[in-house]
Amino acid sequence: MTDDNQHGGGGEGHERVPSRQRRRFPGISSRAYEHPADRSALVALRKLSGFDTVFKALSGLLPERSLRLLFLSDSVRVSDAQFAHLNTMLRDACYILDLEKVPPMYVNQDPNPNAMCIGLDEPIIVVTTGLVELLDEEEMRAVVGHEVGHALSGHAVYRTILLFLTNLALKVAWIPLGNVAIMAIVTALREWFRKSELSADRAGLLVGQDLKASMRGLMKLAGGNHLHEMNVDAFLEQAEEYEAGGDLRDSVLKILNVLPRTHPFAAVRAAELKKWAETRDFQRIMDGHYPRRDEDKDTSVSDSFRQSASSYADDVRGSKDPLMKLVNDLAGGAGDLGGKLRGKFSGQSGTGQSGTGRSDGGTPEDKQP
Repeated sequence: MTDDNQHGGGGEGHERVPSRQRRRFPGISSRAYEHPADRSALVALRKLSGFDTVFKALSGLLPERSLRLLFLSDSVRVSDAQFAHLNTMLRDACYILDLEKVPPMYVNQDPNPNAMCIGLDEPIIVVTTGLVELLDEEEMRAVVGHEVGHALSGHAVYRTILLFLTNLALKVAWIPLGNVAIMAIVTALREWFRKSELSADRAGLLVGQDLKASMRGLMKLAGGNHLHEMNVDAFLEQAEEYEAGGDLRDSVLKILNVLPRTHPFAAVRAAELKKWAETRDFQRIMDGHYPRRDEDKDTSVSDSFRQSASSYADDVRGSKDPLMKLVNDLAGGAGDLGGKLRGKFSGQSGTGQSGTGRSDGGTPEDKQP
């Protein structure tokens, strides 16, 4: 690893990079920043019945050439001549993460702030005008790094399939049962997609190396370009309240709210990224100690899955969400399930007392001997 970021590496298009020095991560593997939930969700997706068949079929049928021609003809391709500052950021991001080939990037006219990395053979990055106009330079740098992280992780293929299947599901919704199988795969893809966003947020932080800028960008996605009216600490408090507040009814509503979304909620993403930035794992990467791409072939899939399962277990144990706390209590052998459920759904706390005929979270009648 080096702090000298003044001249490019061996990759295509790395000749010019910004003047501010940033740490570079030669040969970094995407495993270094991928969220454990990202990997486990992808494993679960691949095990979904029918996914392999659909994947193989779509890989040959998806109109990728048409997609590329569409952006070429109806968007602005980033280059030295067009959106030069974005082109510089893109080269910089690829240099820092050591992505050998710089993906083409397009700016698409759309007032909604958004960005995506799609493509089957080779990734394409697309950002909207709404996003370009919303973010300042350092915030945008984190977004470009986010999309380059998707490219390095190989996320573009699955994201493209999700895009296609979502449109297909709308077209065949009128066919009896014709939509069921597709929606099962779309739901699983969305679950993975949301987790992959957490991984890419980490990649964006490795590229921008400015946590405050990453936080501001996520806050702007939630509240618009009114920084003088917003506060990062208060925004993170929202995430804390969201996770811990309410009863089991709120936990169920959270699940229902997030199911149709491709991205996690902005406040949750900000809290997740800040938590990772404070870990020893992040500091080790910044110190130059990280998994390398040339070691990927020796990585055990079962070990990766165990790490993901362990991470999920830790999240459940540490979660303040009422549903996750109940799951943890039940896994720990807590008694009086009925009393616990009544208490959680009524918004009252308390633990059941096995053998007493009482439930601390129940109604006065429930507490009679």
